[in-house]
Amino acid sequence: MYFYNTLTRKVEYFSPQKVVRIYTCGPTVYNHAHIGNFRTYVFEDLLHRYLETRNHQVLRVMNLTDVDDKTIQGALRAGISLSDYTAPYKKSFFNDMKALRLRSATHYPAATDPENIAAMIAIIDHLLSRGHAYQAEDHSIYFRISSFKSYGSLARVNFEAQRSSARIRSDEYTKEEIADFALWKAWNQADGAVYWESPWGKGRPGWHLECSAMAMRLLGDQIDIHCGGIDNIFPHHEAEIAQCECVSGKKFVRLWMHAAHLMVEGTKMAKSAGNFYTVGDLLEQGWSGREIRYALLSVHYRTPLNFTMEGLEAARQSLHRLDEWIRRLHDITRDHSSSPGCLETLGPISLNDFFSALDHDLNISAALAVLFEVIRHSHRLLNEDALSIAEVVALLAWWRKVNSILALEPDLLDEEIPEEIKKLALLREKARASKNWNQSDLLRQAIEKQGWSVQDTKSEQKIIRKIAPSSRSNDHEVNIEKFNRTHS
Repeated sequence: MYFYNTLTRKVEYFSPQKVVRIYTCGPTVYNHAHIGNFRTYVFEDLLHRYLETRNHQVLRVMNLTDVDDKTIQGALRAGISLSDYTAPYKKSFFNDMKALRLRSATHYPAATDPENIAAMIAIIDHLLSRGHAYQAEDHSIYFRISSFKSYGSLARVNFEAQRSSARIRSDEYTKEEIADFALWKAWNQADGAVYWESPWGKGRPGWHLECSAMAMRLLGDQIDIHCGGIDNIFPHHEAEIAQCECVSGKKFVRLWMHAAHLMVEGTKMAKSAGNFYTVGDLLEQGWSGREIRYALLSVHYRTPLNFTMEGLEAARQSLHRLDEWIRRLHDITRDHSSSPGCLETLGPISLNDFFSALDHDLNISAALAVLFEVIRHSHRLLNEDALSIAEVVALLAWWRKVNSILALEPDLLDEEIPEEIKKLALLREKARASKNWNQSDLLRQAIEKQGWSVQDTKSEQKIIRKIAPSSRSNDHEVNIEKFNRTHS
């Protein structure tokens, strides 16, 4: 396996132990997570599933930031406790995860969990004793970046060159350096009832410290992979490295992986621009979680993703092609029992190419290209009766392994056909039996307007669900009696 390491800016060979320890930065639960957040979470889900397919056990931690300036301010505005304010956003996050078929992490620690607060206080105490931290005039505790010579390595920032310009007058600021970051923020009236007792007075942890404490408590001093969005590189992940390595004296992370930004219709996503979407927003518009997942998944994680409505339509079309292929394979094997045949190639395609693509920095674009080439080529072979039942069974087994990574299986393979559609299909059978081809074509069009498609075989016509119509569709239901009067 080869992955791009943000720290070295190189694609490197990665050989993990049997258990791969991963830390993924989770949401700050002051609001509903947006699709930019979920672009990163879908990439992390792909990584998790891929490693499991490669026979590694994944021990993954995803934190929930439930105390910071935004959550405190939101709770104060709402006039409720911090936990009551963040609870619905935590629930919303897990509901969105389910809609997008994201695999659960092993642990979801919250920053306010008592064991995590205790771990943060212990880290601060250690850093103070080693001279890596100090208490300023405002009683807050700050990390002294000048004590950690490697600070800036992840983001490639030279702080030594900037130090003289970064200094500020001591009568305007209490920190030694403007870049020093807070480990413990002393309580003030703006925090209301949100504080914890500590040896340095009541206060609350800094955001950077929260992740360090949770990662080290649950995964140990050294972890295999740390993921997040590219916007987390500085200062958040830079600060995590400094804190953890000053405590343990060991290299904190073997491999850093970051997802690129998401834009909407070519511009930065913002509420003021009217292009801000949550998963819930898109579900209400009629898109399925599966379609949203595909749109977020289908672009390589290090490539900026331009999220558009046209992209969602393309995702819907691609999934429709996938569904028709899966349905066809199941139809062929439904009435036959057979052991899988040997199927390592399909014409010019090696089925292992799908997994080989992911071996190279999760090249999902190349992997999906293999999948759809397999679909195209196997349709042709099936039309020519060139695949045995055993080979079709083997193809389905391959798909199940592929799907364990992609999680794109149809919601319902055999959806119940509505009575209205059954009546139209029966009328069409009668029209075909009487060789009334014009009537047959009109009935096909009426069926397709309702989101179903007609496939004529040698023995019957098959009615299957087409692409699910979005809520923006203007299609109206067909009235059987009106159709008969118009086209009799």
